[in-house]
Amino acid sequence: MNLQPAAASDLPEIVELTNLAFRGEVGWTLESKYIEGERISLKTLHEDLANRPQALLMISRNQDEILLGSVWLEPKKDGVWYMGLLAVRPDLQGQQLGRRMLDASEDAIRQRGAKRIRISVVNVRQNLVAWYERRGYAQTGEREPFPYGDDRVGRPLRDDLEFVMLEKEL
Repeated sequence: MNLQPAAASDLPEIVELTNLAFRGEVGWTLESKYIEGERISLKTLHEDLANRPQALLMISRNQDEILLGSVWLEPKKDGVWYMGLLAVRPDLQGQQLGRRMLDASEDAIRQRGAKRIRISVVNVRQNLVAWYERRGYAQTGEREPFPYGDDRVGRPLRDDLEFVMLEKEL
């Protein structure tokens, strides 16, 4: 799978894909039972890119230029990179697209000197945690609080949400 940097003209389509993948009605990766509203807005994505110029927003398109997936990759420190917003078209789930996006993301940051990759998953998403574990990620034991009151990430429908941190050596 080929990843390429997203262009400014790709951002509306990335927002639409991300919201469908995280908060839509189709697919096994949905958070909509736990969090309602948009996962990300165009305004938030623009702000995040402006505030984190070292981050990479990568996309993959098929031969017909249809957006298949997108991912946020950001260097932290000591060779650790954070991966977030991994999204693939919900209507194409079950075709190994997520796995291929993950592999391509790991390859892209490995080529940039990454030694480890770090992700966060909402704690109630045990099926997603298990999916990452099957791909070599391990829970670190760390938890990070869910940003209650920050409508930029949606409105939680539960009061027990937090993020489980996972890492993988590259």
